[in-house]
Amino acid sequence: MLGLFRAIMPKEDRFFDLFSQHAATLVAGSKALSDLMSGADSIEAATARVNQHEEEADEVTRQVMQAVRRSFITPFDRSDIQDLTTSLDDAIDQMRKTAKVVSLFEVTTFEPQMKAMAQIIVQAADLTAEAVSLLPKMRNNAQRLSDLAVKITQIEEQADQMYDIGRKELFLAHRDKDPMAFIVGIDIYSHLEKVVDRFEDVANRISGIVVEQV
Repeated sequence: MLGLFRAIMPKEDRFFDLFSQHAATLVAGSKALSDLMSGADSIEAATARVNQHEEEADEVTRQVMQAVRRSFITPFDRSDIQDLTTSLDDAIDQMRKTAKVVSLFEVTTFEPQMKAMAQIIVQAADLTAEAVSLLPKMRNNAQRLSDLAVKITQIEEQADQMYDIGRKELFLAHRDKDPMAFIVGIDIYSHLEKVVDRFEDVANRISGIVVEQV
C-alpha cells in the first residue's frame, strides 16, 4: 500500500522538469516576439506563436500548482515554488500583452529601440532557461546562478536605457505631426520594459531560493 501511495505522488524531480518546460515557453515566446518586431515573420503569424506559447505556459503553471497541492515532499518551500512559477508565467503573459497591443492598434513598423529591446528579451529568456536548468543541483551551481542573476539585472538596466532613448526619439519624431503614433509607441515601449522587469523578478526569485537552500 505504501509503495502504491509513493508511486502516485509527484516526484521532486517533476517540479524541476516543469520549471524547465516553463522556461522553454519563455524562450520560444521571446523569439516569436522578436520576430514580430523585426519583421522576420508576419504580425499575425508571430502573434499567434506568442499566444500559443503563453497558453503552453498556462498549462505548465496549472500542473505545478496541482503538484504542489498533491505533494508531501517538495524540492524547496511550497511558497517559493508558487512564486517562481508565477513570476515565470508573468513574463510570458507580458509578452502576450505586448503582441496584443501591436495587433490591436495595427502597428506594422517598429522603432529601432523597440527591436533592440525585443532582442535583449531573447537574451534574458536564454539566461533564465539556463538558470532554471541549474536548480536541481543549485548547491554545486550557486556561483553560476548568482552570475546569471547579475546578467539579467544588467539586461534590465540596458532595457531601461533603451526605453528612455526610445521614448525621446518617439517624442521628437511625432510631437508636431502624429500624436496617436506617439501614444501607441509609448504603450509598446511600456509593455516591452515590463517584459524585462518580469525577467528580473524571476532572477530575484531564483536568487532568493538559492540563498535559502545553499
